[in-house]
Amino acid sequence: MDHIVELKRKISPLPGALPATERSEAERSEGERSAVAGKAGTMLRPIPRPDPEVVAKPRRRTFTADYKQRILNEADAARFSGTIGALLRREGLYSSHLVTWRRERDAGILDALTPHRRGPKSKRHPLEEENQKLRRQNERLAEQLRKAEIIIDVQKKVAALLGRPIPPLDPEEQS
Repeated sequence: MDHIVELKRKISPLPGALPATERSEAERSEGERSAVAGKAGTMLRPIPRPDPEVVAKPRRRTFTADYKQRILNEADAARFSGTIGALLRREGLYSSHLVTWRRERDAGILDALTPHRRGPKSKRHPLEEENQKLRRQNERLAEQLRKAEIIIDVQKKVAALLGRPIPPLDPEEQS
């Protein structure tokens, strides 16, 4: 008899109450799954997610001559104590940096340790570049002068048509 009453409750729920829907394990919400896992006695650790922040454009590191010299001095002092690896890790450097910097220092070039610009070197002479720049500027200014002279001529003609001629400039003022 109790089974019949339970079946009637499941078939016809109480007024205002909605029937409970059965959900599979995949359909349960996060809170329900964690509650079930907590009841089972297992401790689920959240999986750490990597930082999604990505630098928009990576920057190449450049090292000053003073910095390179200081690191080389520290590396030379640490050579016998065996702490070069710790120095490299602390500074975020590679052993190839030290090799390259030592080679530059031993070459005896005064500017060897200073950072240089990357990319192809200019094949043109610096004075030639400046000469070209001045020529372009001269052409631009000559074109502006030509346009200004045209405008002045038009203004003179308009003034003459209106009966108010513009007096000519003194030769001393033109120079």
